[in-house]
Amino acid sequence: MALTATMYRFDIELSDVDRGVYEQLELRPAQHPSETLRYLLTRVVAYCLCYEEGITFSRGLAMADEPALWVKDLQGNTQAWIEIGSPSAERLHKASKATARVIVFAHNDADQWTKTLRGKHIHHAEAIEAFAVDAAFIEALEAATERSNKWTLARNDGEIYVTVGAETVTTRLRPISLADAVKG
Repeated sequence: MALTATMYRFDIELSDVDRGVYEQLELRPAQHPSETLRYLLTRVVAYCLCYEEGITFSRGLAMADEPALWVKDLQGNTQAWIEIGSPSAERLHKASKATARVIVFAHNDADQWTKTLRGKHIHHAEAIEAFAVDAAFIEALEAATERSNKWTLARNDGEIYVTVGAETVTTRLRPISLADAVKG
């Protein structure tokens, strides 16, 4: 018998002061059977931090040639390719050739991931926006996550605050220079 996806509900009040984005989001991401909750939560946080018109969850792990998230214009052209985890140099090269804006949220060991990129060719590596997401931040969210969730997510001066119930978890994304990583 095939395993099915697990559906989650996130009602999120988004206040991204840094970008001037204020929205009420109702997200219904599906967790693929082979996807960890950490990966799913990083996708949800990335969705919020990159929110703009046209952003959607892709079919994700079910379609290996699609990113975790993308932004498409009204004609269906990809405007932003958003990866979660530690994509290969080949995947990043392909993505940066396909669209001008590529963003990576590394939720595992970012330093180990960048070591795997040394000496590899990545098209416009200097233009790729990459961030390390603090594992303790995602772990705290994981402990508070249920099938139905109500969050307040705020970003101000680079500091990210997620309030779940009475608990607030904070973090800062650590920028990663992929241009430096490939040079080694």
